Amino acid sequence: MNHKQALEHPVFKIISQSAKELDLDCYVIGGFVRDYLLQKGTAKDIDIVAIGSGITLAKQVAKNLPNQPKVQVFKTYGTAMLIYDDIEIEFVGARKESYSENSRNPIVENGTLQDDQNRRDFSINALALNLSETHFGDLLDPFNGVQDLKNKIIRTPLNPDITYSDDPLRMMRAIRFASQLGFKIESESLEAITRNNERIKIITKERIVVELNKILESETPSVGFLLLEKTKLLQHILPELVALKGIDEIEGQKHKDNFYHTLEVVDNISKNTNDVWLRWAALLHDIGKAPTKKFSKKVGWTFHAHEFEGSKMVYHLFKRLKMPLNDKMKFVQKMVFMSSRPIVLAQDIVTDSAVRRLVFDAGDYVEHLMTLCEADITTKNPKKFSKYHNNFKIVREKIVEVEERDQIRNFQPPVSGEEIMKTFNLKPSKEIGQIKEAIKEAILEGEIPNEHDAAFKLMLEKGKALGLKTSV
Repeated sequence: MNHKQALEHPVFKIISQSAKELDLDCYVIGGFVRDYLLQKGTAKDIDIVAIGSGITLAKQVAKNLPNQPKVQVFKTYGTAMLIYDDIEIEFVGARKESYSENSRNPIVENGTLQDDQNRRDFSINALALNLSETHFGDLLDPFNGVQDLKNKIIRTPLNPDITYSDDPLRMMRAIRFASQLGFKIESESLEAITRNNERIKIITKERIVVELNKILESETPSVGFLLLEKTKLLQHILPELVALKGIDEIEGQKHKDNFYHTLEVVDNISKNTNDVWLRWAALLHDIGKAPTKKFSKKVGWTFHAHEFEGSKMVYHLFKRLKMPLNDKMKFVQKMVFMSSRPIVLAQDIVTDSAVRRLVFDAGDYVEHLMTLCEADITTKNPKKFSKYHNNFKIVREKIVEVEERDQIRNFQPPVSGEEIMKTFNLKPSKEIGQIKEAIKEAILEGEIPNEHDAAFKLMLEKGKALGLKTSV
């Protein structure tokens, strides 16, 4: 079966010509071929396998390309990479791999194309297109990858226990592909992941997070997280989520299963945002519920201050997974901390002052927070569902109205600390903070407008009440 149309980009002819000059065979393999067969658009990265030195081939290709791009060589891995026409092309020599028990870094020897296809993670990633002049575009499919693409199956080329034990990251990749492509993991393969789940411990946190992010970025992330939980991988990676699973019942009173609720929220939010950090906030918004869960005869099940507890847990979770502890983490923390605020608002009559406070506390993230809270409505009661969403609509309208009128977002007090000090001839002191707080509260409560003259007048009144004398 010939697939010349996959190789229409001029770079493939140049690679083919360069290989001929070096008298070696080479193939396009992996994701490029898979995505072409799935009709998923043009790939921006291409993997080339040479039967011989991938580095030598890369240098020859660069010499023959019009702009002669720079070749990056990774000697340790025997690979080289160049960028041409915004396409990242990686070259590697065909290889045979053997693994030791405590590392996913293999011992590598030169090999045949078959050896190279054997070492691939899944049959759908072992597909190769020939780039030789005589067989240009011929498809090599030793493991029925084309059939697996048609049947939407994730399957390892060789024994799954060996494939996953050798490189346990492949367990995460299997689940990520299932989530991204909407494929099913073949049952033998799924059982092998469950059997080998402990092996994930030898994988670096950074690599695990790359796969987690890709699962979170997929159209329906719950597919991936349900598989992570089913195979018991999740307990090694995000035990905070596993702790939410299950329903307790005391004296006939139950609470909802917060694990499945969380996955619903993540799927809901994924319909409205591609922001991976907002999706992380949805994934972690209830993690504080496990440690704060209590039962009392009077009120039943409670999760007091779970948002506060959850926001503290976000820091420890990010640190453990070696995720960025920068503004991204602070954003997720803030979303978790404030995750119930608009819901409380939407249960009641929406007042201007409550909306002002929400905008003041959320700042630039108020839209993100509203998106999270709307996703958090998972009730199956149609009356309740539409009531909440109608109220959220009112909250959103009020935010626009209050924001236009009062400019509360990223609030700067209309009277500065310097002005207070000058007026009352003060050195830095607690009175300045008290006056500023009184002005802020009066603006948020709608007692005075957010403007200098009204704030200055209140400053004088407050100063007088504190026994301060003006210097004028």
